[in-house]
Amino acid sequence: MKKLFAALLALVLCLSGCAGAENEKPAVVTTAFPQYDVIRAVAGDRVDLKMLLKPGAEVHTYEPAPQDILAISSCDLFFYGGGESDEWVEGLLESTASDTRRVLSMMDCVPLLEEEGEEDEGDVEYDEHVWTSPKNEMLIAQAACDALCEIDPAGEDIYRANTEAYLAKLTELDEAFEAVVENAARDTIIFGDRYPLIYFSHAYGLNYIAAFPGCSTETEPSAAAMTALIRGAMDVKAPLVLYLELSNGSIARAVAEQIGAETRVFYACHNLTQDDFEAGKTYLDFMWENVDTLKEALGG
Repeated sequence: MKKLFAALLALVLCLSGCAGAENEKPAVVTTAFPQYDVIRAVAGDRVDLKMLLKPGAEVHTYEPAPQDILAISSCDLFFYGGGESDEWVEGLLESTASDTRRVLSMMDCVPLLEEEGEEDEGDVEYDEHVWTSPKNEMLIAQAACDALCEIDPAGEDIYRANTEAYLAKLTELDEAFEAVVENAARDTIIFGDRYPLIYFSHAYGLNYIAAFPGCSTETEPSAAAMTALIRGAMDVKAPLVLYLELSNGSIARAVAEQIGAETRVFYACHNLTQDDFEAGKTYLDFMWENVDTLKEALGG
């Protein structure tokens, strides 16, 4: 990645003077859907908003293209997630240092939880999927609003009003999840997939059994993991085995077949399909679907 930056930096510096000179709107660049959707909710059409990760793409293998580096170098606000998936960001920000660009990381907006399922010794690693909790999404939205007000003071009233409206919707969503858990027959969900939802489960006091931790690159669970999934699902009499959006769901189906359950998608909102993107689907849309799915998974 360092070689990529070195090779492209000259191009970026050459072109950056031509970028956005006539653009009256503040330029905001986001790495992926979680950041994009927050800015969309808070700023509306007041900003020129760009999402680097293409719909349907895998966030953990993303590498910036030359046009992405140019967009980051010339924007007014760069908003990224932080953590393992964004390791490339720090070097790029150093290489394209700017006195006017505001930088915001989602992981700087909320209290962090340690990654689970990691056995390596050394520095503590924090889970990056902070937006999966609506409670965290409220804090993130407020931080995004403050950043937008800094780069565009003239739009502060709009940003504050939009944020207030968004927080009201998030509060309603949060209360719906609380009600589902409070009236549930069980407190454990079965996930036949990676599990990037520890902030979500922590927020609502849920237990989970999953095939892999959130950022795992594994594609096939060990025999022990598969056994734990099946036994756990049988112990709690799970009616559903869940899996992530953009996943093939094969592990979830294998577990479900063993216990006579069904499978459902549970959205982590990491990314979305091209069709959903073109339809304008939002974090709120996906999370309200999760409310219904969680109700079915937990019973009550």
